[in-house]
Amino acid sequence: MKCAALTGISPSVIAELKTGRARTLELNSAHNIITLTEAAPGECIFMTSVNGEDLSPGDSGIMVDLLALTISMKRVEVVNPLYYEERERMSARVKVQFRGTTIARGVEERKWGDPTMVEIIRSACYRAG
Repeated sequence: MKCAALTGISPSVIAELKTGRARTLELNSAHNIITLTEAAPGECIFMTSVNGEDLSPGDSGIMVDLLALTISMKRVEVVNPLYYEERERMSARVKVQFRGTTIARGVEERKWGDPTMVEIIRSACYRAG
C-alpha cells in the first residue's frame, strides 16, 4: 500500500496515538507540510520518528487515518523600540486516529519540494509481551 509519510514525529506522540483515541497535531516542519499538501481526509498516513533524510526500507512506524486537515498561515509580529518585524509561519493541523503498526517496504525517491511517499506493509505477526 502506497501512502504519504510524516517523519520526525516524537516517539511520545506516536505512543499517545497507539492508545486509539483520535488526536489533533500541529506540524510546523516544511517537509511534513509539503507532504500534507498531497493528502486528503480519509487517506492513510504513515508516521515515524525517523528523520526524513534517514527514512529507508525496514523502518517501523504506525498507520493512521487522516480525519481532518487544515493548512494555514499565521502572522507573527515582533515589536521592539528599534524595529518592527513581521513574519509569516505556515502550519498544518491534522486530526488522526491509530490504524495499526507497520514498516516501510520502500521509500519513493524525491527531490526538495516533493511529498514523502512510502510503500508500507501492515504488520501481520503479533506477539504477546
